[in-house]
Amino acid sequence: MVIAEVSVVPVGTERTGVSEYVAAAVSAFESSGLRCTLEAMGTTVEAESREEFYRALDRAQEAVFEAGARRVYTVVKMDERRDETDRSPEEMVRAVRERQGRAS
Repeated sequence: MVIAEVSVVPVGTERTGVSEYVAAAVSAFESSGLRCTLEAMGTTVEAESREEFYRALDRAQEAVFEAGARRVYTVVKMDERRDETDRSPEEMVRAVRERQGRAS
């Protein structure tokens, strides 16, 4: 199982706002059938394998180019586990909160 946080940043656009490009990238991830959670500074993407994630990432980057960016800067943080196949991002957060003695 792969859980990745992705930021796809357009460079070489006429405006400082990026929501149009982020929407294109997130739509590409979602159309790949992967579970995505949009957050303020990135998108969390869940995939069964690295290969599945990378295929979706390729489509997301291409979508940003198609939206008009002349350059795309992408940051990926990836957690790949092979000992568990059904752990969600929410469960990862819950585990930390429990160790803090806080319920989430």
